[in-house]
Amino acid sequence: MNYVQIIKKLKSMSNPKNVEGMARFGITPKSKILGISIWELRKLKKEIDTNSASSADRHELAQKLWASGIHEARILASFIEDPEKVTEKQLDRWVKDFDSWDIVDQVSELIAHTSYVVKKIHEWSNHDGEFVKRAAFSLIAELAWWEKKMRDKDFEQFYPIIKRGATDERNFVKKAVNWALRQIGKRNKNLRKEAIKLANEIQKIDNKSAKWIAKDALKELSRKRL
Repeated sequence: MNYVQIIKKLKSMSNPKNVEGMARFGITPKSKILGISIWELRKLKKEIDTNSASSADRHELAQKLWASGIHEARILASFIEDPEKVTEKQLDRWVKDFDSWDIVDQVSELIAHTSYVVKKIHEWSNHDGEFVKRAAFSLIAELAWWEKKMRDKDFEQFYPIIKRGATDERNFVKKAVNWALRQIGKRNKNLRKEAIKLANEIQKIDNKSAKWIAKDALKELSRKRL
């Protein structure tokens, strides 16, 4: 399918009831939303048959889908984009459009596979925007989940970021900080000890958000089996 066909397909899949349901889960983007589930978008990605498309064609299509301003088209763009074709300027442009937690987390799967991921974690963790800042911690969680090449000590650079971010009381930031901390701790036994140590430090901070993050992380990481 080409761009025009994909947009037509997406619009035909529009579901107003799902839009209402998504709003109850805090998904209320400023961009146009159609109410299409992630499962349906992943299924559509297979229909697009990106395997038969060149890397350059996928990259061009992803740019067009993102520029459409449609929430689901932007998520789909991240599904079909080639991480090796992603540029830093592209990421800086895309991140300005982050307007809901779900697009942050979905697009983070793509960004985590680019060569700019660590740089953007450091950069975005200092950003004032709620969803941009969430992206930094979503990326940490992504790396902890799948990046096998990273050594335990490579995650040490994220500890100050997590501790600093723990005092941010905005809902979508603090939940991502918690996610990043827990995900690092679930990577292996050594990092679990480090994450528990960091959680105990965060728990001592006189801040409601920090105490919630620490308590929730310790509850999971202190289990005998993860």
